[in-house]
Amino acid sequence: MSNLDYFTFSGRAKAKVTMDKNSHDATTHIRIERDKAIWISVTALLNIEVARVLITPDSIKIQTKYPKKELITRPFSYVYNYVNPGLTFKALQDILVGNLSPELLRSSQVQVASSGEDVIIVGSKNNVTFQYGMNPKNRPYATKIEDKQLGQILDASYDQYGSFDGHVFPQRFILNVQGEGLQVKADLQYNRVQFNEKLDMPF
Repeated sequence: MSNLDYFTFSGRAKAKVTMDKNSHDATTHIRIERDKAIWISVTALLNIEVARVLITPDSIKIQTKYPKKELITRPFSYVYNYVNPGLTFKALQDILVGNLSPELLRSSQVQVASSGEDVIIVGSKNNVTFQYGMNPKNRPYATKIEDKQLGQILDASYDQYGSFDGHVFPQRFILNVQGEGLQVKADLQYNRVQFNEKLDMPF
């Protein structure tokens, strides 16, 4: 396993976000203070910020600014309405930066197989099945977490790896989430990536 070792992450990406059948182009800023907070800002055309999100291990805060101002505060467990409890805060931050989740891998039911230059890691834990596809540089090109009983699927794919501040990071990141009453796809193309810089997370 070749996970990124970092203290903070900051990235800006052009994004296409699709909810159900409605697609929107946006600029997305993502900041992560490892194991403490994830901050996301979504800006639409004309540089208008439409939403801001702050996620901690305990809570989720969502502030919408356009077309209507609204503040929603929920415990982190709110995400389990749509994804399995196997997706902890740490697992979520690992998905966002293209790391493998040590929490998921700490399972007695893990198998590793190789196909050409690729390595596939498959496992299950607490009713969740997970699969990682690893490239020759030992970095993931795909992650899948699924709860078949609840019909919940999280798919992530990673492409266009480059070196940033000595970190091998994917410039393209596609995330698909499917759950009860929810279908979201985000296609992000990063144009700025920084590690271990001091971060502000205004909310």
